[in-house]
This record gives sequence, C-alpha cells and structure tokens, in this order.
Amino acid sequence: MKTKQQSASQLFEINESLQQVLFAVIVLLCLFSIISPPIALLLGVVLVNVFGNPFVEFNGKAITFLLQFSVVGLGFGMNASSAISAGKEGFILTVFSIFSTLIFGFLLGKWLKTEKKTSHLISCGTAICGGSAIAAISPVIKSDENQTSIALGVIFILNSIALFVFPFIGHQLDLSQKDFGLWCAIAIHDTSSVVGAANKYGAEALQIATTVKLARALWIIPISIITALIFKNKNSKIKIPYFIGLFVLAMLLNSYVPNISHFSPHIVNIAKIGLTITLFLIGATLNFNTLKTVGVKPLLQGIFLWIFIAVLALIAIIFLK
Repeated sequence: MKTKQQSASQLFEINESLQQVLFAVIVLLCLFSIISPPIALLLGVVLVNVFGNPFVEFNGKAITFLLQFSVVGLGFGMNASSAISAGKEGFILTVFSIFSTLIFGFLLGKWLKTEKKTSHLISCGTAICGGSAIAAISPVIKSDENQTSIALGVIFILNSIALFVFPFIGHQLDLSQKDFGLWCAIAIHDTSSVVGAANKYGAEALQIATTVKLARALWIIPISIITALIFKNKNSKIKIPYFIGLFVLAMLLNSYVPNISHFSPHIVNIAKIGLTITLFLIGATLNFNTLKTVGVKPLLQGIFLWIFIAVLALIAIIFLK
C-alpha cells in the first residue's frame, strides 16, 4: 500500500517492486563507488520525487546506523596527534560560533515570529550538529512531531545544498585543506554533509572536518542542560552521542596499535561507502511534502542563520589566523 508521503511526492505511478529495484540499483552503485556522495544525495532526491521511496519506514533507522558506523570507520584513518591539534585550534571558534548562533537564532525567531520550540530546534541544529542536535533537544523541550519535523526539514534541505555549494566556494576562494576542513565543520549542519563535502575537497580536509565536527557534537550535552533550564523541564532526558567515543577509540587504535594500520585503509574505504549510501538515503527523504511542511518563516530563519555562521566562520578562519 502506498503511503501518503509517496502518493503526494512521486510523479510516476509504478509498482512497488520496480521502486525497490531502482532503489537497490542506486545502492549497488554506491557500494562499488561508481557515484560520488553528492551525486548519491541528488539521486535520492530525484528517486523519491519521481518514483517514490518503497522503504520510507526504514529510512530513519538506516540513516542513523549507517552514519554512526561510517563515522567510527573514518576514525581508523585518523592520527590522534593531528586530531588533538585540530581540536585545539577549532575550540575557540567552536564555542564562539555555537553561542553566537544560538543568540542570533533566538533574535531571528522573535523577529520572524517563528514558533518558539521550532525556532530553538533550528537554532540548535545550525549551531551544533544538525539532525543529531534536533533529535537530542526535542525530548528536552518536549516538542511535538510537527515542530520536530519542520526543524529537521529545514536542516536537511540546507545540508543538501551545502554538499554542493561549500566545495565550490572553497575552490573559488582557494582555501587550503586545513581551512576548508575547519570551515565546513563549523558552518555545515549535519556530520554526514560535513564529511561528504570535506571528503570531496581532500584527505586533510576530511580529517580536520571530522575531528572538529565530532568535538562540536559533544556540545549537545551542555546545550541540552541549558535548554532544560530555559524551558523548565528538569526531568528531561539528555541523549549522549556515544558513537563519538567509538570514533575516538578507533582513532587511538589506528595511532598506537601498529598491526591495525594494515587493515585501516580498507575500513576507511568501507566507511566512505557507508557515508555515500547514507547521503542517498537522506536524499530519499527530501520530497515535495518536506518543502510544503517546512513553511516560509522557519526556512528563512534557517537560511539567515546558515549564512550568518558560514560568513562569520569564514572571516574568522581567513583573517584571524
């Protein structure tokens, strides 16, 4: 039986078996590295809007698992000393950008008259780590399904654009691998798009971006506590991103256990394939219904916030070295 999401978004009526075949073909293209992460994302968007998504019920769980698996796998391609150095350099910029984005997001929400909880979710998603932050903050403020889905819709739409726009801007400005990695870790919402954009730019950019982004994701914990105090929900549960610990463990093993280095390149390649499939699945959630549900005010808030943090971070990286 077709879901409301499928019937409202797909342009051609085809049977479910054919939908599944098309879906499987694209996943196979990802498995054999025939298509790049940005193209995988684009194919996901095209698939869901033209033919529909036969596995829409499983998308969310698959995205969460594959993203976490891929991030941990990428840890086997990183060096602990380099990661610590990158983390130290990005720390001050991370703190400043997070709190300035949250403050600006609050003011924007007031000005645009965006619904309070939706506004806060968009601000947290932009400031910290996109969908992961929204998923963590939602139970803290006890947002309803509509508020959460609108915030996620805004973040996913802008993430998709970032995957194409950021590498292009980076090359136009002739940013170094180091500067681009730091910039996209600060200015792109979701870890998936950060890693996808950085991977497209280069190996050094990927290492810096992943490390800084995951360190940034740890700010979910203090921001969740602050949020609970603001919204006066003292009994709210705070979700801790445990997979970051596994990423750190993988990085330490790769850095200090000699025998691991023989297998590390293969693990990293598998992780990159997992990321490509993740981006395809994210694209397969972006149907026309998402755009309709989001609305103008939340989307404007997300765009203004995104421009704010992207420009602010870029100026800081280029001129305040």
